[in-house]
Amino acid sequence: MPLDAPPGPVAERVERLNDRYRHHGATAVLGHALADPDLGRVALVSSFGAESVVLLHLVSVMAPATPVLFVDTRMLFAETLAYQRQLADRLNLRDIRVIRANATRLAEADAAGDLHARDADACCALRKTEPLDLTLAGFDGWITGRTRFQGAGRQTLDFFEVEAGTGRIKVNPLAHWGRQDIEDYMVNNRLPRHPLVARGYPSIGCAPCTSPVATGEDPRSGRWRGQAKTECGIHFIGGRARRAGGGDMTAKVLVRDDGFHAEDFAPGFAPPETAAPGHGLDLAPGADLAALAGRVAAAPALRIAFAAFSDGRGFTLARQLRAKGYAGRLRAAGHVLADQYAMARRAGFDEVEIDEDLARRQPEDQWRARATWRAHDYQSRLRG
Repeated sequence: MPLDAPPGPVAERVERLNDRYRHHGATAVLGHALADPDLGRVALVSSFGAESVVLLHLVSVMAPATPVLFVDTRMLFAETLAYQRQLADRLNLRDIRVIRANATRLAEADAAGDLHARDADACCALRKTEPLDLTLAGFDGWITGRTRFQGAGRQTLDFFEVEAGTGRIKVNPLAHWGRQDIEDYMVNNRLPRHPLVARGYPSIGCAPCTSPVATGEDPRSGRWRGQAKTECGIHFIGGRARRAGGGDMTAKVLVRDDGFHAEDFAPGFAPPETAAPGHGLDLAPGADLAALAGRVAAAPALRIAFAAFSDGRGFTLARQLRAKGYAGRLRAAGHVLADQYAMARRAGFDEVEIDEDLARRQPEDQWRARATWRAHDYQSRLRG
């Protein structure tokens, strides 16, 4: 039971869904996602890129009123914006929501519009990840166009998964489609192509960070060319916390079941009395949940401080939050040791924040080895 899919009804339901639909096709999976009331409010997130038209067409046929979230980073190709308008009209998509970064945030963080050249990861977070996260907070699940053949860690992608830290269900109807399946569907349904595909762009993102791809190159080699970056996220590389685009992270390391990661909560954390909407909250281990109920429920993430490794109040607070139905990301931060990792998981934490010094002294394999401990946990009275 990894931290990215904490134990509970959602994770168990996702496992059952994957078992049930293992041998079904994309339309059956998508139909279930669009019609199942237990999934709650579901949106399709689309880049209107090279292959996006397939899933957009499927949704338009099955449920054209489905909300479609399109992130306009204000650095997209003019062709992408024109293609988005063309498909909206052609497919009769009735609820396309164009999402953009807050103008004040842009002015503060990228007034010159050159952040992509100085720090591509920060630019992705500012213009794409933050505004999308804020919008998705209003939904219980979302549909993606990811496929296994795209690589980048997607080779074992399932139809259904629990989104890290939010409890939302992500639906990947095309997970098992191959490149030829995509091509055949577009041809058979006479779907319009993104105009840049014919000009050598098989994968299309923002204009400053996307270049044409030569014959024989990986289709995604034109994204962030010349950088180690292949996705909009932050990763743990080579035993050290590093941004996907290169430079070392010098402050925090997050521990999850799939390894060590650099700190990746873009909106940041702040005390409840000063946190802006969309920010995470910093909570003391003895926080009064009754007094903070409204702020806590609205926060996408909570970071609970551990003043000492022997202080179990943070574990108790996490259990109380989960018992009250809090579904956002829970992070333990401070004096938490690898020996306490299993306890953190069972208490409901999604991740543990440690500093680089502790990450060197207690490397990733030590945390993994202790992930399922039961006999030697600290705070054993809380054992579930």
